[in-house]
Amino acid sequence: MDAPSSTPFSTLIRTASHAQHTEAENSAFIGDMLAGRLGVEAYALYTEQLWFVYRALEEQADGLAGDPVAGPFLRTELRRVPELERDLDHLRGPGRRAAAVPLPATAAYAARITEVAREWPAGYVAHHYTRYLGDLSGGQIIRSTAEKTWGFARKGDGVRFYVFEGIGNPAAFKREYRELLDALPVDDAEKERVVDECRRAFALNTALFRELGDHFAHRVEGPLSA
Repeated sequence: MDAPSSTPFSTLIRTASHAQHTEAENSAFIGDMLAGRLGVEAYALYTEQLWFVYRALEEQADGLAGDPVAGPFLRTELRRVPELERDLDHLRGPGRRAAAVPLPATAAYAARITEVAREWPAGYVAHHYTRYLGDLSGGQIIRSTAEKTWGFARKGDGVRFYVFEGIGNPAAFKREYRELLDALPVDDAEKERVVDECRRAFALNTALFRELGDHFAHRVEGPLSA
């Protein structure tokens, strides 16, 4: 990371992980799902896998609340597990979560989050950043598509994961979040490690998309009619 030290860290972390971020966004699975080439089961399984990832993120949050590095990022209005569970009850039926099984890529992703949460708070911040700011941004495209494609009520059950009711101004919230990144109380060497972990987080997410794509490869259909 050779950029001048005057460059805000939020800018460094975004630009340094741009390639990995783009690869995740352009995955075949997400492309097929957004284009209507996969059925609602693909969306349901994706939501189920996110539940495992966010449980790993949020089960560790209380233990990090007082940490000077990770603590400032742990805002209750970001928590997604209750919304994911409500969506899964709608998609799968009440009580079906007990039978949910993480895909191998999901298990690896969740395990890495748990590991850094316990051993390296700055690394946890990298995963927190890649997930929650993505949900506030590109995740809204998935919500809109799901509502139109599978008939979910606007911001209702099935898409509540993407609805941040406690955040009235997402743009302002994201700006404040980036200011927290800029003020991260670690040295430049540690910031470089955080950037590397951010790249790893995107790679883990891409691996999950790839596995989901493989799972539904034989079910891809032509795009739905407008």
